[in-house]
Amino acid sequence: MIRVAIVDDEALVRVALRRILESAGDIAVVVDRDGRDAVAAIEAAGPDLVLLDAVMPPPDGLTVLRELRALPRPPVVAMLTAFDTSAWISAAMREGATGFLLKDTAVGTLIDSVRVLASGGTVFTPTVSRTVVRGYLGAGADVGPEGADAVALGLLTSREREVLVLMAAGRQNADIATRLGITVATVKDHVRAVLRKLDAPNRVAAAVLAHRAGLVPAAERT
Repeated sequence: MIRVAIVDDEALVRVALRRILESAGDIAVVVDRDGRDAVAAIEAAGPDLVLLDAVMPPPDGLTVLRELRALPRPPVVAMLTAFDTSAWISAAMREGATGFLLKDTAVGTLIDSVRVLASGGTVFTPTVSRTVVRGYLGAGADVGPEGADAVALGLLTSREREVLVLMAAGRQNADIATRLGITVATVKDHVRAVLRKLDAPNRVAAAVLAHRAGLVPAAERT
């Protein structure tokens, strides 16, 4: 059973998320509250994953995120938002968030994303992923020397390069599997290989390299 905490200042949002997640059968919501005293409740409950609203009255989402990451046993935290503003997304990444989901994410995608995050994966909805990549490229983010990028990219097999391009477009594993005609398990193997060869900490860092190298077709950059 995946144990989830929901932190959002809107009670209706929390109720909706609880109903959606618990309908999956393998997810239990163990904390459901606004930002006040959320950190203490989460520390006591010990959930596998926290879904944290990014924009709340004080304490705001980034403040709660910092406090959660400072715990002796910090949980996995994914940020929930109705916006795709790159400034706060980049800040949340620096503070240790491992997922970003828009609040209008489809029900099935939300449930699948929770499962991926709880198993140690990283999730960015396509819109958020593109926003982060654009922000990193625009800021000239330091994700490694460009010469080193070329060497690392040269280590990828043709299939791994295809997977990287789709990752850079914000596609999730199931979509990549469908597009390439392979299994999700095989996609996961390729993703792990891509991250290892590129020495990238997560999918977004790998996506930045792909965009900087000009690997992503214009149609996928919108």
